[in-house]
Amino acid sequence: MSQQYRSRPLGSDVALSEAYDTALLDLDGVVYAGGHAIVHAVESLGSAREGGMHLAYVTNNALRTPDAVAEHLTELGVPADATDVITSAQAVARLMADQLPSGARVLVVGGEGLRVALRERALVPVESADDDPVAVVQGFGGPDLPWGRFAEAAYAISRGAVWFASNTDLTIPGARGIAPGNGAAVEVVRIATGAEPQVAGKPLPPMHRETVLRTGAKRPLVVGDRLDTDIEGAFNGGVDSLLVLTGVTDAAQLIAAEPRYRPTYVDRDLRGLLTGQPEVSEDGDGFRCGGWTAGVRGEALVLDGGGDAIDGLRALCAAAWTHAGEGACGLDAQKAVARLDL
Repeated sequence: MSQQYRSRPLGSDVALSEAYDTALLDLDGVVYAGGHAIVHAVESLGSAREGGMHLAYVTNNALRTPDAVAEHLTELGVPADATDVITSAQAVARLMADQLPSGARVLVVGGEGLRVALRERALVPVESADDDPVAVVQGFGGPDLPWGRFAEAAYAISRGAVWFASNTDLTIPGARGIAPGNGAAVEVVRIATGAEPQVAGKPLPPMHRETVLRTGAKRPLVVGDRLDTDIEGAFNGGVDSLLVLTGVTDAAQLIAAEPRYRPTYVDRDLRGLLTGQPEVSEDGDGFRCGGWTAGVRGEALVLDGGGDAIDGLRALCAAAWTHAGEGACGLDAQKAVARLDL
């Protein structure tokens, strides 16, 4: 593309599982939610793998170890080894090991995934600010993380410990809805200390670096449900992305996206890996995809036609992103989105 921003979702003449050698898949909101497989995920991933696509699971959730994640995926019907899993705990542990001496004590606010990752980098997890940690690392600790862990972090940081965070996702999808994520917990410590952590997870470079080192992907496709981690991470890494609508991002948010949040492709769920992607073409003053035509009328987006709702969303994205250019689209999209059954 000649412009510096993406003005429409791209098309593909072949299935994405053929066009790319490795899928870098987010987990929460893409493969599963609340521990249960998302509809069509197991069958779609199985077909992509059988067709020769390498599947790597890249998660900002630092709670569980790669072994535990791989075991869970296998139980769901998605066979995986620990080497197929890349976590923000691994990324933050490498970031810390690059700055701290071997054997350094690190106060852990989070789950076993962080402790295992630290030990792999010859760092020593401790539980109290009174254990003289030189650093604090904070990651998602699950719904039962005691409030006192935040106090320990604040004490250690106030005494001079360097602060790291696995990720800063404000929310995490679950079976019952959207819950606070590690970013919300990081804000608690930030408010108490006034400090700023070094962050490793998506969309920042340490996570992309960890993923490339561990997968060896040559033609990767990032697959995610979040604009502000998955898609922005792909943008920062200069690789293509597929947004699926099975997690936190809805149609209105996608339409309004700034350039760094605009995915290469958009689909309803992981079945999008197994198909080509329809072209979005100019049609007069608007854009056509499938049976839908989208454009701008006054201060609103308008949508005409019918067919697959995802095609309508693709056309709306083209109209909105082209109108917004390098900014975020502020047009009224409510009526247009309401026509789509998403």
